[in-house]
Amino acid sequence: MKAIVITSFGTPDVLKLEEREKPMINENEVLIRVKAAGLNRPDVFQRKGSYPPPADAPQDIPGLEVAGEIEALGANVKHWKVNDKVCALVAGGGYAEYVKVNAGHCLPIPEGLTFIEAAGLPETVFTVWSNVFQRGHLASGERLLIHGGSSGIGTTAIQLAKYTGAAVVVTVGSEEKGQYCLELGADRFINYKTHDFEAELKDQPVDVVLDMIGGAYFPKNIEILKPDGRLVYINAMEGNTVSLNIMQMMRKRLSITGSTLRNREAAFKTALTQDILENVWPMFAKGKYNPTIFKVFPLAEASKAHELMESSAHLGKIILELK
Repeated sequence: MKAIVITSFGTPDVLKLEEREKPMINENEVLIRVKAAGLNRPDVFQRKGSYPPPADAPQDIPGLEVAGEIEALGANVKHWKVNDKVCALVAGGGYAEYVKVNAGHCLPIPEGLTFIEAAGLPETVFTVWSNVFQRGHLASGERLLIHGGSSGIGTTAIQLAKYTGAAVVVTVGSEEKGQYCLELGADRFINYKTHDFEAELKDQPVDVVLDMIGGAYFPKNIEILKPDGRLVYINAMEGNTVSLNIMQMMRKRLSITGSTLRNREAAFKTALTQDILENVWPMFAKGKYNPTIFKVFPLAEASKAHELMESSAHLGKIILELK
């Protein structure tokens, strides 16, 4: 099969199209013939050498989410059949013509969605549902602040939060991105390049913050959370180490949490997949979710796709297509 390989750690040009052996599946896995694969920030970090994959995942083929057709089934797999159209969360190896995945981590492609649209769902939906709703306990009538509202994670979080009845504020880097978020359902945007979100929200605090920035955002997040608020981290691009006033946390009864998904055990991901099937997938039948695809690249142009992602000029998801 053809696959995009990280030939060494570094800039996007280290990504090369090479021939690799087709994966061999075990009794609990399926082999997917990939039609499209989504890009995510962790792919960039892996390419740079700062986000190693789990030991049982491909070590030099990035890619955490795919859409395609089932090519082969493991002996214990009973609920899928060959040629079923699925999208799936994978631990790595998604930038390839074939990828293996635990059968319990696959979801049926919602009716009416293309492979390209479906490929942009798993990583973002799994991350948002796990962190905003399972860990952050966002509820109807509450107020959510999303940092990076126009990203793949951000656009997913906006739509899921609005579907559940929450109000949404986002931070973005331009007026164009802010307007885009409003079109998806956000109630307000704050351009962090021209306004301080802490000052803007000091008198309008929020219940939950979804943050992927870290660093200097931490004390600002603490300040604008309501009593009993929840601060949820999924990344810390501007710094992992912060200073916490413990008494302030205690007085406001704050919860500070976060998680990474890639290294979680298979049973957790299977349970999360089922939860998403029951709680998120009905959105598609009701027309309440709009896949946000910004640009599609051929698999061979993965380096150009990474350049676009690192530029932060995109609105929504970047996808690799296989024909």
